[in-house]
Amino acid sequence: MIDFFVFGSIAYLLGSIPTAVWVGKAKYGVDVREHGSKNAGATNTFRVLGKKPGIVVLSIDILKGMVAVMLPYFAGVGAWYSEELINVKLVCALLAVIGHVLPVFAGFKGGKGVATSLGVIIGVHPAAAGICLLLFLVVFISSQFVSLGAITAALSFPLTIVFYFQTNSVWLVAFSVVLSLAVIYAHRKNIGRLLNGEENRMNLFKK
Repeated sequence: MIDFFVFGSIAYLLGSIPTAVWVGKAKYGVDVREHGSKNAGATNTFRVLGKKPGIVVLSIDILKGMVAVMLPYFAGVGAWYSEELINVKLVCALLAVIGHVLPVFAGFKGGKGVATSLGVIIGVHPAAAGICLLLFLVVFISSQFVSLGAITAALSFPLTIVFYFQTNSVWLVAFSVVLSLAVIYAHRKNIGRLLNGEENRMNLFKK
């Protein structure tokens, strides 16, 4: 039980690092939560501040999710496929994403958790993460809608876990469903804009 508390707390604090807010304020004197979509995430950073800071924010947000989930393994909690380690990693994964969405270091006003979700999925199930990332890129590049790519990747995660990898872990399946629903719920306004033809596009290759 102490492993869940210790590593879960660390995961939440890592997730709470408000990368977009700190980068925007430190480098540009801008709080991204006051511009664009008013979201403290990588996508809004790309739109408000540009590609370079956007890439920095995206990279760190993914990395903090990965570190939060992998830390118990490197601390020796259990073997890679042990049930004990998997369960601790899943708790850390959820708390890292919660930390990103509700960061204690930024007044509990964070982002939607997509990049951090990718990071925790990489730490929990790297192969599934690769499939989710591929689907995200295909949908995003072809449609130029970040939100549609994120929603597609979120939907694919539990389906991939259950039907492609046929996991025997009930907790991993439950985690994949919860994370998928959380990402989709965070994009509920985007879904409305997509249906109404009002969603903003983002061209990844535009200078």
